[in-house]
Amino acid sequence: MLPGELVQVEEVAAKPELVRGRLRAVMEASPQRVAPRCPYVPDCGGCDYQHIAEAHQLEQKVVILREVLARVGKVAAPEEIRVVAGPAWGYRNRIQLHFDEGRMGFHAHGSNRLVRAESCVAASTKLNEAMQAFQRMTRDRRWPRFVKTIELFTNESEVQVNVLDSGPRRVGRGFFEWCGESLAGVLAPALEYPAAGAMFRVSHRSFFQVNRFLIDALAEAVLGDEAGGEALDLYAGAGLFSLGLARRFERVTAVESASSAVADLQFNAGRAGVRVDAVRSGAAEYLLVRESAPELVIADPPRAGLGKEVVRELVRLRPRRLVVVSCDPATLARDLRGLTDAGFAVESMTMVDLFPQTAHIETVTRCRFGPLEQIKSALS
Repeated sequence: MLPGELVQVEEVAAKPELVRGRLRAVMEASPQRVAPRCPYVPDCGGCDYQHIAEAHQLEQKVVILREVLARVGKVAAPEEIRVVAGPAWGYRNRIQLHFDEGRMGFHAHGSNRLVRAESCVAASTKLNEAMQAFQRMTRDRRWPRFVKTIELFTNESEVQVNVLDSGPRRVGRGFFEWCGESLAGVLAPALEYPAAGAMFRVSHRSFFQVNRFLIDALAEAVLGDEAGGEALDLYAGAGLFSLGLARRFERVTAVESASSAVADLQFNAGRAGVRVDAVRSGAAEYLLVRESAPELVIADPPRAGLGKEVVRELVRLRPRRLVVVSCDPATLARDLRGLTDAGFAVESMTMVDLFPQTAHIETVTRCRFGPLEQIKSALS
């Protein structure tokens, strides 16, 4: 539903001061309502905003971001929230395909029910080619019907094929050779991805940003004009931000818990000719034993956010500058509340629309330690 629409709603659940409902019919549509481009809407659980005009999606995400920050964290967003957007279709470089007895598709909203699909308007050209290839393969008697989930990651020349779920059985080398025969450029276990002025090796267990059009813009929003003596990159992944920091700071420490990502980060830094001290550790565990604060901390946590332990340790260390990359406004609100209560002030906020056609909101928040009035005075 969209603001201003007259609709029929079916009640799903109710409790004091809250009723949850499901749309039955739109009686009077908003002028911002458009026809979804994908034939699998609304069953497919991937895109939930395709019925909203693209410009209005961005406007509503900013409204939602402000509302969640105020309601959940009692945090006032900056007067201006910068918006960075890119092409709204064909942007994904990574997808997960689900299989059920040879049928291929995506999961329905809020369930594991398979929605059969042969293409995806959010996925890149190479991923759609891969979907067509897998569709043909499922019709072949050689297809391993025990395979449940396959992840595809591409740089538009090559495709990394990762079998995420095959039950108690494992697919053999022959399966990947067959994938290579069916689709050009199939490889495993690592893929080379150009981004943010560097080349990144990304292994099949390593995280990398999904929007192929906005990776560079995200890195620019995070790094800004930062430079100095020491920087700390928490939840560093394969080093997307670490390599850029290493060109601007005298010393960079990158903290990452996944061993495959740490290995990728070390390889990527070495190939780029920059020095990054890579530490395999959880963010909270690393901060607990750290005694001095770096000038800058960049933190790109998973959806669960920084959490109380990391916030507590950041407050103890008090770095002068802190950049928080968040994919969930609710956890961002809770984290910012803890930080601002302890003396950090929000300097700027950027909404990077990494997931067009969806409700996901990616935010880059730049903070400084000290009273806001003092910060404004220093900046002026």
